[in-house]
Amino acid sequence: MPEFTTPLALLTLTFLAGYLLGSVPFGLVWAKLFGLGDIRAIGSGNIGATNVLRTGNKLAASLTLVGDIGKGAAAVLVARFLIGEDAAQAAGLGAYLGHLFPVYIGFKGGKGVATWLGTLVALAWPVGLACAGTWLLVAALFRISSLAGLTAAALGPVWALVLGRPEAVVIALLLGALIFQRHHQNIRRLLRGAEPKIGKK
Repeated sequence: MPEFTTPLALLTLTFLAGYLLGSVPFGLVWAKLFGLGDIRAIGSGNIGATNVLRTGNKLAASLTLVGDIGKGAAAVLVARFLIGEDAAQAAGLGAYLGHLFPVYIGFKGGKGVATWLGTLVALAWPVGLACAGTWLLVAALFRISSLAGLTAAALGPVWALVLGRPEAVVIALLLGALIFQRHHQNIRRLLRGAEPKIGKK
């Protein structure tokens, strides 16, 4: 963890700003703009890029992915530039929770893998890139997005230690635990061998 020197009131405001940014439901926005309907009524009902891809619109899915990654990274980078490292972690956590529980759509959000990756890359880029590489490798081998995300999340704290970024261990553990919690249904389907593969409509 970084040393916390920023006043608590300012850290709280930073967290809330990150939360509001993270709450922007890019999957829902792009699905509507592309005339795909309400993404929550399609596939898994998730608002993330994987479910947008199930509509068959790769551009909308790509834009959703960029938006979800970008909001986590932007929250961290702006807070770091304006305030400091402790605020960066507060903003990153806020953005991630905003994606999971977005105020704009009744607190029913996505699974958070893309926003988690964007947050980690901005907080500690070697750790974030290692997690992204883990996701890509597992996704390429098994074609299952949830398995790739869970594997990358589990290895996040390990990568932080191996790559000499101990300040990222605690937040990697916290965000990783939330990813596992949000994927509890996916884990059950994985155990049954019933989890759909990437791109399946």
